[in-house]
Amino acid sequence: MTTDLAHAREAPDTLRAASPLGREVRTGQGLRCADVLDLELDRQLDRELDPATRRAKIYAHRGSSGLFPEHSRAAYQRALEEGADGLEIDLHLTADGEPVCFHDATVDRTSNGTGAVAELSLQQMRSLDVTSWKTPRLPGEYGRRQDQLMTLADVLELLTEAGRDLSLAIELKHPSPFGDRLETKVLRTLLRFGWDPETSVIPAGGADKYAVTVSFMSFYPGSLLYLADMVAPDKLCALLSRVTEAQVQKRLHGVPLAFAVRPLVAAVMRGTLRDSEALVWNGRAGIAGPGITYVRDHRAQVKAWLARGSRLRVWTVDDPQDAGFLLDLGVQEITTNYPARLLDAVTLRP
Repeated sequence: MTTDLAHAREAPDTLRAASPLGREVRTGQGLRCADVLDLELDRQLDRELDPATRRAKIYAHRGSSGLFPEHSRAAYQRALEEGADGLEIDLHLTADGEPVCFHDATVDRTSNGTGAVAELSLQQMRSLDVTSWKTPRLPGEYGRRQDQLMTLADVLELLTEAGRDLSLAIELKHPSPFGDRLETKVLRTLLRFGWDPETSVIPAGGADKYAVTVSFMSFYPGSLLYLADMVAPDKLCALLSRVTEAQVQKRLHGVPLAFAVRPLVAAVMRGTLRDSEALVWNGRAGIAGPGITYVRDHRAQVKAWLARGSRLRVWTVDDPQDAGFLLDLGVQEITTNYPARLLDAVTLRP
């Protein structure tokens, strides 16, 4: 039953009544059509919206990006509807210095445009179609197509108006041609929304009833060290990934004489990983952010971090069996493209 419920809520174009749970049922009064699915969905959502019933916190990776275009307004809104504990977003700076939600350094893969985010103004970014590559027809309740590109300010407005406590995990994308101006611009935007550096919380709702808790992530240790003067260690997350040949080749894409510099680039990437691991070991970053493959390959190290009191935020976990493996280890936070599915996997049942 739980699998049916999770997938019924995931499918944006599937009628709920199509689920086996929406069938007719017999009662003592004869045959009646019972909206069993909606009742069960409501009960399950009530349980899943209660953080006390969860074994781990669920972050929506670029929003509910398994269903809708990553980093779009639709993906973010859907994730909140599904009950995600928070959003995970990637930030680059536009040419005119606006922190914008985009994963790649270029717009080519996820829009109808071309070029580097850093070379486009916010107005130019706003003019792009950032959803048709995945979802040609967006449901109307998620806004117009021209409203789908999100800035950090747009995300903060969405979260502070959501009517519940939420978390925001900000990944600062490096290398950036702007250097630490990226971090500076992000902090200034947060401060404009009332962010408290001491608690890393933005008050939200009437009488500050709710809170948006912000944490910062990066694969680049220098970004976290720059932030450490203002941000507490328990709000800094060192992202960790195995250095593979495929990753090295990706980093070298388009680089002249790539074969000649490949050993140097690989050595730098491995050194960066060691520096990020050191931030966790020495407590400068209170959150370790490994990929699921890294966790499987470094299980003893992960257990040691957990035993020392570090939090683990593991990405990108879409398989409930992987979630079960992480829960058994004691992992506290999971990032996923499918929030509804993972919420179902981590929620305690009565």
